[in-house]
Amino acid sequence: MTQTPAAPPFDLTEYRKALGGFATGVCVVTTQSDDGGIGITVNSFTSVSLDPPLVLWCLDDSSDRHDVFAAAERFAIHVLPVEDREMSDRFAWGTCRLSPEEFDISNPEPPRLRNALMRLDCTAHDRIRMGDHLIIIGAVRAVESRDGDALTYFRGRYGVASESLA
Repeated sequence: MTQTPAAPPFDLTEYRKALGGFATGVCVVTTQSDDGGIGITVNSFTSVSLDPPLVLWCLDDSSDRHDVFAAAERFAIHVLPVEDREMSDRFAWGTCRLSPEEFDISNPEPPRLRNALMRLDCTAHDRIRMGDHLIIIGAVRAVESRDGDALTYFRGRYGVASESLA
C-alpha cells in the first residue's frame, strides 16, 4: 500500500496576500445604532441578483461593530470617491460614529453619506454564517449615483478607478 504525500501546510499569510491581489472598490456601510449613525469600511461588496435586486457584503466576526450590523434591518452601502480615503481609513480602523456633516440628516434611516459615488439603501434579506464572517444579503430599496472617480484597494494600497479612458 502506497501512502499519499501529505499536503504542504496552508499558509494563511500567503493566502491573505494572494486575496489582496484582487482589486476592489472601497465601500462604507452605514446603519443606525442606539448611539446614532455608524459606518464600517468593507471591500467585500458584490451584486447577487438583478431580479430581485440583491447585494451582499461580509462582516468579520471579530469586528467591534459586529453586533450592531449583524442585527441591522436597514443599512446603506456607499461606494467612496477617490477623495474620501481618510473616511475609508477612519471607518476601517478609527472612529465609527458619523458626524452630522457627513450624512443626510433629513432621512437618517439608514444614514446616507453625502459624498458617495453610489448609494444603495437596503433592508436585510438574509444572513449566512460562513467561516469567520457573517454574509449579509441586502434587498435594494433605493439607488442613487453620480459621476466621479472611485477609490480602490489593491495589494494593501489605495488606488483609483477613473471614468476617463485616457
